[in-house]
Amino acid sequence: MITASNVTKRYPEGREALRNVSFGITAGEMVFLTGHSGAGKSTLFKLLAAIERPTSGSIVINGQNLATLRKNAVPYLRRKLGLIFQDRKLLFDRNVLDNVLLPLAIVGHPAREALRRAQAALAKVGLPNREKTFPIALSGGEQQRLAIARAVVNRPAIILADEPTANLDAASASEILEIFRSFQQVGVTVVIATHDPLLLPHLQPRVLRLTQGEMSEEREPASHGVTP
Repeated sequence: MITASNVTKRYPEGREALRNVSFGITAGEMVFLTGHSGAGKSTLFKLLAAIERPTSGSIVINGQNLATLRKNAVPYLRRKLGLIFQDRKLLFDRNVLDNVLLPLAIVGHPAREALRRAQAALAKVGLPNREKTFPIALSGGEQQRLAIARAVVNRPAIILADEPTANLDAASASEILEIFRSFQQVGVTVVIATHDPLLLPHLQPRVLRLTQGEMSEEREPASHGVTP
């Protein structure tokens, strides 16, 4: 489903954020992308989301090479992706329901079907009674749940999340992780960029670790102190 081959990303000032990165992710996997601050996680997230393009190498998602994808084809690719950004990118002048409805309005879903989907997405992330609330009135964890609902309302095959538990307490982070796992359990591919090692042990996830722009792969050992 996702294949990266010898991906290098070099910025104009000469900084090399990624160097010869290669990996493959199959449908329905949950994969964690980890590494120190500045290791290249956010850069790789942007490449996977077709926000930026690699300097060399290729990234192929569902048979589409993102390095050669035409600009007018990018919106169609992103309809198949659920993107959750580190800063959430919520619209604070719109209520919870309108935030989730926006992606459906952009693609022209009929109003009744869009409302049904948006309400189902909010229920899935535990916000069924907050439709008329504005994001500013939500806690950090609730704002992250809202960002997830908006990302999944189009029923994407792939979820890409950049630091989705940043600045959350341990309980909220665990709840967010369980939401992602529930999507993975029904066949959605989930890729999570995180620097938080506490998220990893009890899931035994596949881990792609970046160190100064280079990638290695490992699997976290099971933790016997945490019940999944």
